[in-house]
Amino acid sequence: MVARITRTKLLATLLTAAFPAGAHAQDVPGIEICTVEKTMERRTSCLQSNVDFLHKTITKLALDNQRRIDAAYRQVDALKASVASLEKLVEDQKKTIEDLKKPATPPAKDAAPAAKEGTK
Repeated sequence: MVARITRTKLLATLLTAAFPAGAHAQDVPGIEICTVEKTMERRTSCLQSNVDFLHKTITKLALDNQRRIDAAYRQVDALKASVASLEKLVEDQKKTIEDLKKPATPPAKDAAPAAKEGTK
């Protein structure tokens, strides 16, 4: 029991030492509620900050979506090439099957017998 309390205190001490007190207050970009600002300058600045954040977010999402679309087009092109090679393989196999189904033709016999020599 004493060891468990000591471990907990040690863990809590290490965690508080790892995060300094000044690091807690950070300006995280995002949408702010601008109606609470009293002066027009601060309200305008808040709204401009929101516009900038939204513009950056839209640009980032547009680029991400374009990358995904480009990757999808590359994948479609690769699949088209794969289908084309498979179609060629199927045609070759059909031709081979048709050749195997045809009966073997015997060697052709001479149509006209050779003329006899010695007839007068």
